Amino acid sequence: MAIKLKKSYRFALRSSLYISILLTASLLLVFWITDSLDWKQLLLFLPISFLIPFIIIQTRVERFIYRRVKKIYDDVSLLESSSFSSRPVTTDMKTLTEEIGKFAKDKKVEIDTLKIREEYRKDFLGNVSHELKTPLFTVQGYILTLLDGALKDNKVNEKYLKRASKGVERLIYIVKDLDLITKLEVGDLNLEKEEFDIIELIKNVFELLEMKAAKKHITLTFDMAYANPIYVLGDDEKIQQVLTNLLVNSIKYGHENGTTEVSVENLIKNKVIIRVTDNGEGISREHIPRLFERFYRVDKTGNRDVGGSGLGLSIVKHIIEAHGEKIYVESEEDVGSEFSFTLEKVSKRD
Repeated sequence: MAIKLKKSYRFALRSSLYISILLTASLLLVFWITDSLDWKQLLLFLPISFLIPFIIIQTRVERFIYRRVKKIYDDVSLLESSSFSSRPVTTDMKTLTEEIGKFAKDKKVEIDTLKIREEYRKDFLGNVSHELKTPLFTVQGYILTLLDGALKDNKVNEKYLKRASKGVERLIYIVKDLDLITKLEVGDLNLEKEEFDIIELIKNVFELLEMKAAKKHITLTFDMAYANPIYVLGDDEKIQQVLTNLLVNSIKYGHENGTTEVSVENLIKNKVIIRVTDNGEGISREHIPRLFERFYRVDKTGNRDVGGSGLGLSIVKHIIEAHGEKIYVESEEDVGSEFSFTLEKVSKRD
């Protein structure tokens, strides 16, 4: 048994001292009444009146308290075997109170964290169910219609099969995005980092999304003319996915005849920051802290007309963090939004 002697003996020392003083005073009173004061007897009585109570009190209290305190340690250790159980058992109430208080505080933090995770899990399962349910029911509806006789009607069977195919494609899209996020979260996705020109990559993304942007008359542009390449270090395919997701969102929620602007700026000596800025509908401040959660949507009406898996921003965040970088967002309703992320800059090639 590991005991802090200075603290665990304090109660017995004090109690014995009080008893010794009381007994000595009583003996002095007896001597005074009988007029037979004997200093030798008094000096001999003093240590005895202190030691005997001290031994009895310390032994009894230590055994009495230790058994009960040890049970507290054992019971608490069932909840946390790695920290609390490894501490020395003390019979000092102040120390015990402090340790139990700290343990209770730590457990409260853990419980609060578990509650948050449980709420997140419920939201996540509800969102997954909603996202998968819509295309599944769509596909099922078209297939049942075809089986009920529409298959024989050449005017509708091809149209329904195409619509069902689109529903299946959406399901595959959601599953692929979920698989990607899972790999990113568990660190199972290997990034193939290499040097590449971020300006050229942005131009490629512009070309890929040119038709989508044209449908809403949204202009994709740089903030300035970049005459020279800017080389960064990263997985170019994953960074292209980041830029694609950010630009697609900008187009989805942008105003007709709007603009989406991309800039690349030096942040510090070995960092650049890529900004994607639009003048779209913007995002209210209350939603910004949860923007990067899986399936979280600012539109609470459940409208899925804009398409997508609801995982785009979550994937963006995970890819950037997998690179050891940061992503930021600033937005104001009816003004626009700016998403930005950092990348490691490398020296220009000769």
